[in-house]
Amino acid sequence: MNKWNKKMVKKLLAALLAGGLVLTGCGSQESSSGNPIPSAAGTSGAEAASPTVQKGEKTFVFGDTTFNSENEEANINPHDTYCGWAAIRYGVGETLFRFTDQMELEPWIASGYDQVDDKTWKIQIKDGVTFSNGKAVDAAAVKACLEDLVSVHERAAGDLKISSMEADGQTLTVKTAEQNPTLLNYLSDPYGCIIDMEAGNQNGIVIGTGPFAAEDLVTDDHLTLKKNKHYWNGEVKVDHVKVRTISDGDTLALALQSGEIDAAYGMAYASYPLFKNDYYAFSTITTSRAFYAQMNEQSGILKDDAVRKALAMGIGKEDFVRTLLRGYGEVANGAFPESFSFGRDVKAEPYDPEGAAKVLEEDGWIDTDGDGIREKDGQRLVIRWLTYPSRQELPLLAEASQASLKKIGIEVKVNVAADHNTLVADPSVWDVYAAAFVTCPTGDPLYFFSTHCLDSSAKNRGGYHSDRIEELARQMDAAFDPKERGTIARQMQQQILDDHAFVFCSFLKMSIVRKASVTGLDAHACDYYELTKDLDIEAA
Repeated sequence: MNKWNKKMVKKLLAALLAGGLVLTGCGSQESSSGNPIPSAAGTSGAEAASPTVQKGEKTFVFGDTTFNSENEEANINPHDTYCGWAAIRYGVGETLFRFTDQMELEPWIASGYDQVDDKTWKIQIKDGVTFSNGKAVDAAAVKACLEDLVSVHERAAGDLKISSMEADGQTLTVKTAEQNPTLLNYLSDPYGCIIDMEAGNQNGIVIGTGPFAAEDLVTDDHLTLKKNKHYWNGEVKVDHVKVRTISDGDTLALALQSGEIDAAYGMAYASYPLFKNDYYAFSTITTSRAFYAQMNEQSGILKDDAVRKALAMGIGKEDFVRTLLRGYGEVANGAFPESFSFGRDVKAEPYDPEGAAKVLEEDGWIDTDGDGIREKDGQRLVIRWLTYPSRQELPLLAEASQASLKKIGIEVKVNVAADHNTLVADPSVWDVYAAAFVTCPTGDPLYFFSTHCLDSSAKNRGGYHSDRIEELARQMDAAFDPKERGTIARQMQQQILDDHAFVFCSFLKMSIVRKASVTGLDAHACDYYELTKDLDIEAA
């Protein structure tokens, strides 16, 4: 028995002793009947908020490690930070267009569009679309939503570049302040969920057009949903949904084993073998969610390019994916998976511990006292590695990097902190920040660079600057041809790799683990669209 399973058994035994929980076999308990299920370890006291279920109604319970304020998802209001992810994942909100698993756009609330000129777009809103309160969605409602979005959401305003809008029946005319070839892509970002502005925002709960409507929300604990009886796009099969925030991966696995939840997102890879049987099923797909290390070029030690290069050469990506992720990941080269056309033909530093050691030695980093850690001018080669726990892969990446970098004489001090957003804002307390980020959520490569690599980027935490990157970004901003944009994206990737500003370690091979009795719950390449009208669960 490995250490992960030992931990889980201990937690399960504690739950049995504390709560009198009786397990009759994996997958034997179903919550779809509406009968109460005893709580396993880590359950909050929010069960009182569970919906009242009538006879014959179906209830689905979903456990998620990522729905929390730590990930800037404190509620489901898409106009608030990154809360649109929760709105679109849990079937509350929908956007004008959506992405296929090939990351190509297709109509959703909109039926189509015409590009009048470089700055003018006419978007046709589908007839018959309604909000969950029964109100019809027309161009005026969409206009009101987008006007509020760009007034309160700085990232959206910068992405969309909207200067004015006009509504005429079902036709919305959007004018941009400058050329914006990716307007439709950005309108498909989760912040672009269309919500009813007249209905207001009650404690982070909004009215959207999706198959589910929110009833109750407690940040960092749960979200309760009910079937949208006014749903415009077909019959919704499940009557009630409860999304539970379970930030600990082992507790999440226990909750699925015990029958407390019906499906799980964000489970630790080490727990997957527990569910490789007929009682459970997996939906798996490679996404552009990258696990990467961002260098702090404001840190004295990382202003040295030799140190950054050695870090890039000394992190064992392949071993990390093969051993710690159990193969449930894809080794990263650049910012995008190689399944994306613009993710190919870029070259990162290969894993080469001996070469990394030589780079350091030539730069004057020598282990003079024989303790295994290099020094230069009296300074030990110590890297402060900051990351966070809600993404199960990140502490594992820190563990793997700490071990592999020690072999070349670099000491890594790891800080896995839930308050990482506060810490990373202070460049004096960290050297490397390891995070997870969907690099291409809108099907266009500029997104990653505009958020991470420019002087104006909100997530350029390490103070990276490149004149060439700034110029290439301007070129891509003006390019409407997808092939030209792809060529520029490859050049931009190569530049940040050559500058050793980032080390891209792996891409998420995302899996949703569910009971075999659950259908219509699928993983998607964009990492959106989890709870849909097709979600169903067999009654016990």
